[in-house]
Amino acid sequence: MRNLLCMDIQPIAGALGAEISGVDLRDPISPALAAQLRAAFLQHKVIFLRRQPLTPQQFLRFAEAFGTPIEYPFVKGIEGFPMIIEVKKLEHEKVNFGGVWHSDTTYLQEPPLGSMLLSREVPPYGGDTLFANQELAYERLSDTMKQVLAPLVGISSSAKADVSKTREDRIKSDGKEGKPSEYRAEHPIVRTHPETGRKSLYVNEAHTSGIVGMTDAESAPLLQFLFAHQVRPEFTCRFRWDADCIAFWDNRCAMHNPVNDYHGYKRLMHRITLQGTRPV
Repeated sequence: MRNLLCMDIQPIAGALGAEISGVDLRDPISPALAAQLRAAFLQHKVIFLRRQPLTPQQFLRFAEAFGTPIEYPFVKGIEGFPMIIEVKKLEHEKVNFGGVWHSDTTYLQEPPLGSMLLSREVPPYGGDTLFANQELAYERLSDTMKQVLAPLVGISSSAKADVSKTREDRIKSDGKEGKPSEYRAEHPIVRTHPETGRKSLYVNEAHTSGIVGMTDAESAPLLQFLFAHQVRPEFTCRFRWDADCIAFWDNRCAMHNPVNDYHGYKRLMHRITLQGTRPV
């Protein structure tokens, strides 16, 4: 009950994002605390908790309070914890992992409910993460555009060049053997959140490669408009990391983009992804 009494939620931007204080995740997570955190997660799309020096077991316990952790398709987990991967950029590397606006692994038939990062080592400056509210992006479209998008189905691929390049260093050092060369899935361009019932855009520059029933020439202008629209500044927030911070975002209605502005320094995160359902 101590965590419930002390918990404080402070929004960090008008569009999405909130910092939660007064919670120590090294303690057992009660059902009541998990319910409060989930409510904040659903309301704010991404929540942040600072000063959480968790062991891998404690981090996994936190994740399990919100869903079922799953393995990432391309990178092995850390020793003893296959569901926890390292998201890192080393001092000599120039490309950061996932360094483009995206929702995680939309090329899976059942993309994740959400993902969470725990910062282990951060650079002295830079390495912030941007987030974008896709419910708000959908709401700000015209009624005519909403009608155009309503029946459309997007094609997601794991092999788009811009995002494939961001995995190369990690696949070389931590890649899984025997993985498929490409994952593909088809999902509605506008999806309905299974818990809140709210509609959001569900395309992203990293993985959406086309639209079912359209040629590339036909789909490209529409997708380029959506890619630019969905990350307008007024739909976003920005989080500056310290060591031992957690970010937990709703992959069903929020995108993210790690900023690659810290060359020469190491940045190391642990990530857990939670199993989702097929978008509708």
